Amino acid sequence: MLKRLLSAALIFALTAGLAPRANASAYDAHPKLVVILVIDQFREDYLQRYRADFKPKGLRLFLDHGAYFPDCYYGYSNLLTAPGHSTIGTGAYTDGHGIGANAWWDLDRNKDRPVTSVEDERYAIVGLPAGIETGPGRSPRNLLASTVGDELRLDTKGEAKVFGVSLKDRAAILPTGAAANGAFWVDEASGRFETSTYYMPQLPDWATAFNASGRLDQAKQEASLPDTNDFEGQVGGTSASISYELDFTKALITGEQMGKHDVTDMLTLSISGTDILGHRVGPDADEQRAIVDALDTDLDSFFSWLDKNVEGGLGNVWIAITADHGVAPSPVVAAQLGMNAAQIDTKKLVDELNDAMNQKFSPGEKVVYVLPKQELPYLSLNRPSFDRAGINEQEAEQAVQDALDPAFQSLTKPGDTKLPAQSKLPPRPVLYRSYTRLQLAAGELPHTEFGDLLAHSYTPNGGWYVRVVPAAFQTGLMKANGTTHFTPYSYDRHVPLGFYGAPFATGVYHGRVQPVDIAATFASLLGVNQPSSSVGRILTQALKPASEVTYPKPIPVRTRRGTHAATGKAATDTVPAQPPAAKKSAEQPQP
Repeated sequence: MLKRLLSAALIFALTAGLAPRANASAYDAHPKLVVILVIDQFREDYLQRYRADFKPKGLRLFLDHGAYFPDCYYGYSNLLTAPGHSTIGTGAYTDGHGIGANAWWDLDRNKDRPVTSVEDERYAIVGLPAGIETGPGRSPRNLLASTVGDELRLDTKGEAKVFGVSLKDRAAILPTGAAANGAFWVDEASGRFETSTYYMPQLPDWATAFNASGRLDQAKQEASLPDTNDFEGQVGGTSASISYELDFTKALITGEQMGKHDVTDMLTLSISGTDILGHRVGPDADEQRAIVDALDTDLDSFFSWLDKNVEGGLGNVWIAITADHGVAPSPVVAAQLGMNAAQIDTKKLVDELNDAMNQKFSPGEKVVYVLPKQELPYLSLNRPSFDRAGINEQEAEQAVQDALDPAFQSLTKPGDTKLPAQSKLPPRPVLYRSYTRLQLAAGELPHTEFGDLLAHSYTPNGGWYVRVVPAAFQTGLMKANGTTHFTPYSYDRHVPLGFYGAPFATGVYHGRVQPVDIAATFASLLGVNQPSSSVGRILTQALKPASEVTYPKPIPVRTRRGTHAATGKAATDTVPAQPPAAKKSAEQPQP
């Protein structure tokens, strides 16, 4: 009896390795393609407010047929495009990946202007006609952590193809990572797609053909801007830019044969039009709803295209959807409802701070102590000016911090306060908190969730600086009903999070989650390492049991003589085996 049991156990052990794997992974090309879809400046509540507008295979793909998390909030406080895209790819916060803003002052590299998060003078732009001034190249040089795409490339020894696409350079480069095969974005003026010699010496033939195809002129015509020399600023804020970007993405998938390899491929796709328009009109404008509806229509078409052009269709594709940040209500609109939704004139704020520093350290002079051309929430200091005055970093940052509250108060127009107000007073800028770079670096923050949000936003970039936190509903100075995002408040941190694909159990999952969970979840499912600084968690509540995860079976291949390719014999003129003809029934249309 014992011998029979041992024999049975041995047979089981030997045959178990021959059984089909219950878990698919990047190594057996299941799925064929992973898509991380980022919608720039897209608050989660858009999906609730406009749900009735959406098409079956657009945004409803996640709401009705995927695993959807309506309570997704970023776990850091500098809600900007470059940090957000970095966080999605790396599964880390700014204190892990290093990207704190879209641009910052680096006086060792440029003394005239801030440098962007991805510009890199060591490389060149490729893709534009000769003679056009392009400026520096681009690269992920400032990204301090790996991405899930990097880990996929590393674990497959470079076999997996990883690409990024966006209208914006930072949105194409940062979520994709250092080991990506390529990233593509548009030239801001012309609208042509370009890349950098960091990735390749010239555009691939398929990308060159796309630029020459007339699709760019069509997009300009659709936007009623045929002669514009500001494609990103003008056409970029229209629905025409979304379909243009998605058509380029189709050309990329086709040209690079993505989803047709022996390992899993990955694409990061960031839609920029919602952000470009949103800054101008605010989240509650009819124009913003219209572009969201247009996006939904284009996604319905794009996902249907993937279903036809990836081996096995959508059953062999995983898709995650999220956003790099939310957005504040328009200060003008919010103020009309009684919120203290003020606009902050950053230039005037910097001028006030410089006046205060000159009174303290160089009376009668006009030394530049706080650098110009800045965007909140960081205010970079001009270190050489403080050095000449014999002031160290701690003293300099403390002096600027002490001057912030009076400077904010000076932004309020003086009014008559002798008598009780007969109506609501106009909004006024309010400084809620401020922290020096040294305080952030040392973790000298409150031991609260708010303190954690700030701690996760520390960046070594930007030299000496002071971090500013205005009161809620207060933004930088914007035109008309425009608005922006950069704060720790929930409206900037609240974004959608949804998954579609074979491993995910359909349903709506309530409870706080974060965009850092995307990289952790995909890495786990793909069987690769989590990114180097990943802090996300695997969203196991939305995963099917491994035994229930199935993928479309590959179409068997046979020779024209009927010999199955698996025999190992010469298989010239191999063709896919045709599926059996469907039986006619009363339910099927007759020819």
